[in-house]
Amino acid sequence: MKILISLLFLLGFGTIWSQVNGLVQGNNGKKTEPLYGAKVKLLLAKKGVVTGEEGLFEMVLPKDLPDTMVISARGYISDTVVLFKKDRFLALNIVLYSELLLPEVIVEYKRKSFSISRLKVLHVEELTSNELKKAACCNLGESFETNASVDVNMTDAVSGAKKIQMMGLEGIYTQIQFENIPYLRGLESSFGLETIPGSWIESIQITKGAGNVVNGNESMAGLINLELEKPEKMDRFFLNMYQNRFGRSELNFRTGFEMSEKWSGGIFGYVSSQWGEIDENGDSFMDVPLGSNVSALGRFDYEGEKMEAKLGFNIHEDVKNGGQIGSIVNPYGVQINNTHFDVFTKTGFFGKTPAQSLGIITNWKYQLIDGNFGVRYFTGEEKRGYLNIIYDDFIKTSDHKIKTGLSYTYIDISQSTSDTLSSNRVENIPGAFFEYTYTGPRLITVVGARYDYHLLYGQQFVPRLHLKYKLSEYTDFRLTTGKGWRVPNYIMDNISLLANSFAWIAPSEITPEISWNAGGSIYQEFNMKNSPASLTVDFYRTWFENQLVVDRENDQIRFINLENQSVSNSFQAEVSIEPLKRFVLRGAYKYLDVRSLFGDSLQAKVMIPKHRGFLNIAYTTRNKRWDYDITVSVLGRARLASSSQSSREYSDVFPRLNAQITYKLKKWDFYLGGENLTNYRQENPIIEPENPFGPNFDATRAWGPIIGYNIYVGLRYSIKKEIEK
Repeated sequence: MKILISLLFLLGFGTIWSQVNGLVQGNNGKKTEPLYGAKVKLLLAKKGVVTGEEGLFEMVLPKDLPDTMVISARGYISDTVVLFKKDRFLALNIVLYSELLLPEVIVEYKRKSFSISRLKVLHVEELTSNELKKAACCNLGESFETNASVDVNMTDAVSGAKKIQMMGLEGIYTQIQFENIPYLRGLESSFGLETIPGSWIESIQITKGAGNVVNGNESMAGLINLELEKPEKMDRFFLNMYQNRFGRSELNFRTGFEMSEKWSGGIFGYVSSQWGEIDENGDSFMDVPLGSNVSALGRFDYEGEKMEAKLGFNIHEDVKNGGQIGSIVNPYGVQINNTHFDVFTKTGFFGKTPAQSLGIITNWKYQLIDGNFGVRYFTGEEKRGYLNIIYDDFIKTSDHKIKTGLSYTYIDISQSTSDTLSSNRVENIPGAFFEYTYTGPRLITVVGARYDYHLLYGQQFVPRLHLKYKLSEYTDFRLTTGKGWRVPNYIMDNISLLANSFAWIAPSEITPEISWNAGGSIYQEFNMKNSPASLTVDFYRTWFENQLVVDRENDQIRFINLENQSVSNSFQAEVSIEPLKRFVLRGAYKYLDVRSLFGDSLQAKVMIPKHRGFLNIAYTTRNKRWDYDITVSVLGRARLASSSQSSREYSDVFPRLNAQITYKLKKWDFYLGGENLTNYRQENPIIEPENPFGPNFDATRAWGPIIGYNIYVGLRYSIKKEIEK
């Protein structure tokens, strides 16, 4: 009770200090737009902040006033504002003008490769392209090697496919978007992580907990948003080449160009090939399947005075061939063919004020997948359409913002297997949403709700609430709660479980999965002997009103609809410190408690380690020619499904060590790296590999690395875009 009273006192009646909020915009003679990375500094207090993506900043003022605030950004004339004690809780709108006709002045700011956004209400982790370069990062599935919040695991021991997890929940419960457009949904969720290279990506935002209602209903554990390189900012030409010791070769590129005064474009290409047959554990199965992937993306942007538009296409063809090798009469083969094509548009119309706008997002997708695990065949086809209309405005002042709109999703999906399993349906889901944001001097509140009507499964009401409270100048406290739902695709969501001889028992009916998520985080910045540091602690709990659970116990695959019998608890603590200039240490500990009803008792879900430790060390030399990066992860024990062919109940505790060295020389980057440098490998990842068509064959118990250490080399070449003066 005392703790509760103290917290209420702190939140409502604690000491209030002076604070200023503001928007920094830039005018280049043609239009005015928010400036990202503008520096806002107080001269006497010698403290400053940097504006966020929307040009916003907030700063706690010192006791000693007046003071002079200097606002500066590269390519713009700096401005100053004198602040007095009477300017308590002042809101500023600052416009900087281009210095095109003046001598060039360069203001340098180094954007952190990993950061927690202090301006956003939700808990958002941002990974920039510099963070992605710390690892091989050949595709999206490998982009989270230096991140503690997202886990990437193998789905089985024969297909080479990977899946992500957040808060101990499968990736299907994490909403993935490409610049706020739905991505990796439906049939492409199983193998789509390998179809987009990390070098295309400008940044990744990872949101924990239920997201905003504007983005849809499927962010049950979190949301991952991918921001690709923008044509107006990207290099004139960029090339990345990669080769590893297992016979994997990759080449990806991008190029940005101006088509007219208002139109710009970008072309992205990606080619990957696995040509080396690898069987390091000698079980006659390829550890990595052969195959190739070809991906292309084109985007074209229009920027006018009253509107802007973005449109483009994304296409990829992915083929995998794995299974047994050697002189075997009737080998067990694995083949996966994956074809994808989609077209997207984003159009924005601006009102009389910067906060007033109307946005329209559309996406049309076609997905075709087929293949086999031995004699077990599968196929799937999906046609999807998406429309989201968003209106932004404020009520009287910018402290009271609203977002409202309509959405519509069309899905025509069919999926089947040779085991006579099938799931075909046509979905029509109209929806409406409303979100209100109040911005106070210390408290920001976002209240949202959406209403969706599924023409097959009826109505769903989705409320969500997010709070951010500034406990002190260096401390942020966040709370979030909300509902999420999705319709499961039980075949394609679990297609890798065909890599065994066990019978599938289909669910009695398909019903929407419904979950609630609640949690919060504390973010603290501080100095340790003049070294900048930060500490983040968060806890989230997800519980399901209804979940389609996969029961893998006792040599069978059963799908069961459970009501109020599935829960996930996630705790994570992460610290970041820069003890020396350009030398950054990040360490984290994560605890996961994920349980469901299996048999007659609530048990831990299989393949999910309860404990995980993480450490990342990064150093850049003074001349910025050399980058050194080391990432160490230690994964704890995970419960394994009971099996008549294996008495093992838990996986091992094992380490994973990755390292990379990068040398930069003008337009060139040369990098050398290694993965799994401890050379740890799971023994016997396949049960009875000598009898793959027998009743006991099982390649789905892969919980650790299948192959040993990996050494890779690569280069990056870039031609920067010339800046007009």
